[in-house]
Amino acid sequence: MSTKITIKHLGILQQADFSLGDLTIICGKNNTGKTYATYALYGFLKNWKELLSVGGYTQAISVLGKDIETLQKDGVVHIDLTLFSNQMESILIDACKEYSSSLAEIFASKENLFKATTFQVQVDIDTESRLKDTHSEIKFGFGNKRQQLALSKPKGENELVVSWLNGEGRTKISNQLLNQIIRRHIFEHIVALLFEESFPSVFIASDERTGAAIFRKELDFARNRLLKEISRSDRNIDPRELLFKNYQDYPLPVEDNVDFIRNLERNTKKNSFLANEHPELLNDFADMIGGEYLAGSNDTIYFKPSGQQLSFAMSESSSAVRSLLDIGFYLNHVARRGDMLMVDEPELNLHPANQRRIARLLARLINVGIKVFITTHSDYIVKELNTLIMLNQDKPHLKKIVKDKGYQNEELLSPNQVKVYIAQEIPRSSKKGPVKAGCTLMPADINAERGIEVRSFDDTIDEMNEILEEIMWDAE
Repeated sequence: MSTKITIKHLGILQQADFSLGDLTIICGKNNTGKTYATYALYGFLKNWKELLSVGGYTQAISVLGKDIETLQKDGVVHIDLTLFSNQMESILIDACKEYSSSLAEIFASKENLFKATTFQVQVDIDTESRLKDTHSEIKFGFGNKRQQLALSKPKGENELVVSWLNGEGRTKISNQLLNQIIRRHIFEHIVALLFEESFPSVFIASDERTGAAIFRKELDFARNRLLKEISRSDRNIDPRELLFKNYQDYPLPVEDNVDFIRNLERNTKKNSFLANEHPELLNDFADMIGGEYLAGSNDTIYFKPSGQQLSFAMSESSSAVRSLLDIGFYLNHVARRGDMLMVDEPELNLHPANQRRIARLLARLINVGIKVFITTHSDYIVKELNTLIMLNQDKPHLKKIVKDKGYQNEELLSPNQVKVYIAQEIPRSSKKGPVKAGCTLMPADINAERGIEVRSFDDTIDEMNEILEEIMWDAE
């Protein structure tokens, strides 16, 4: 099963085609469109269920028209769901058009900057078998719940059975309302299941996470002060408009990341599947940061270094501790199997040794069922991932390296798990010479013998080595 993304005319990105793997990496120079691609993908994955429902609105009206008349007349109707599953391609196209038109909101920017932008998704799904595997059942109460509208999709069947239950005589419900109820159920509970493996639930750690970790309480205070100002005002004010006014300049991924960090205490009451099934992975994360995060009184988050009695507030902690705060809480309390973890620059504020360790941690997450999407400038991370790919071969000397160097089999990766793209400028010639024509994403070669080839890193390292050689040896 594959998911392919095509983006055109998005900021500096003229055209970008990339597929999602268990691990997807975008690297390249600054200002080449890595964050644009990341934010666009995040916005779609965050909203795809609603977008599918909107995209399938026209099809739903045309398909459900006679079925609703039958339901009103006979009290029961069998809806052929293959009429929807066979339209998945066109429904997805319409959903992508709807999403493309809303990108200004995702990026919190001006609409005219996205007039020519298109975001397209292609998926390869066996809709027939997936549809039969789905099961759903729900009831809606009407007339003080004396009557119920039941919707049932048995496993192994291609039909949705809609019927009235309880009571004599049916409550009069408009065709429009019935259409909305049935349509939402079909798209949120049945059609959505066809896509859930292609469109995972997503969590993002944006590159603004370090600052948000310090000012999380201040962000709360800002809203509280605003609410107090509203309560003191005699003017006719829309509270929601004022409440969110300060946050309209932030892209959706940043806003979601900030909101998660502001409400960390909420998540401490539950455990992730990692905490229940893979505590050793979380122990390694704690060892990497040198301690653990604690939720204190008065909604305060502390960092407690290993072997010490003292705890430190985020403002007193190192930048590395702050940069991993949201990831730590996600792994311990939120992560679910099948999620996608998106991290903008996982190397942020980390020593090279910990950059290597974060690469190994991400590999272990992939192998326990979490997809990972990162942007990076770190040669240490890419080279460590290279190592994990190259060590994953049945050769005696490689097995010896795994043992001697302390690697674990759970960290090793195969090339088919990994997709790597390099953001780079598109060269274009003119009468005056080469000019910039925007950027694109180019796939990197990935080989079990050599790992990942990232030319932008290699070229820079080669140049530095040449300069060093000249410094050291040319004088002789």
